[in-house]
Amino acid sequence: MSIIQNKKAFHDFFIEEKFEAGLVLEGWEVKSIRAGRVQLKESYVIIKQGAIWLIGCHISPLPTASTHVHPDPTRIRKLLLKGGQIDKLIGKVERAGYTLAALDMHYRNGWVKLEIGLAKGKKQHDKRETEKNREWEREKQRLMKHNVR
Repeated sequence: MSIIQNKKAFHDFFIEEKFEAGLVLEGWEVKSIRAGRVQLKESYVIIKQGAIWLIGCHISPLPTASTHVHPDPTRIRKLLLKGGQIDKLIGKVERAGYTLAALDMHYRNGWVKLEIGLAKGKKQHDKRETEKNREWEREKQRLMKHNVR
């Protein structure tokens, strides 16, 4: 069950491969995510000291968050992946010129998971071509719908 998707990532990048990662979260963050108060639009993923980190993900604290905790909505959050997956991602990002993008936050067996994508950047003409193809698919569906009637 998807909580939020980063549609801008699909617009800006070609997604080559997808990985599912766990998140290290605090209690107030889980409550806010369950309330739908999360935004992935400006977030990105980096590799630092052999670990993978999510930066720029904004989780708005609930007004009923506990009084002794001072929440930081945009703190850096660690992602949890298997060692082999981390090594593969490090190799692709450092050698092959890929980048990591946060694509989708969802629930898996009650746990909050983040889908990250190994991505290559799109040029402006690629974005236009993608939009043109999307428009043509919509037009084909409309034509097919009218032809059936």
